[in-house]
Amino acid sequence: MKEATSDLSSGIVVAICISILVAFFYFTIWPIIKTNFVSQTACEKSKCSTQPDDDGMVDCIYKDKNGTEQTIRCNYKG
Repeated sequence: MKEATSDLSSGIVVAICISILVAFFYFTIWPIIKTNFVSQTACEKSKCSTQPDDDGMVDCIYKDKNGTEQTIRCNYKG
């Protein structure tokens, strides 16, 4: 019986550790990845000026799904 209790405790510790890692990924890492993906996609679909500024950024005009235009800044790709 003592071995079964030990295995159960180890299983609970492993489950808690995995749930902490999943929560860290979901609430910390995933928002960063999603924001980068959305901004990169918006930059690829937008019309940009041809002259970069000192930081290597250009002003771009992006039309979203509703048809409204937004001004965003993107990296200059040459």
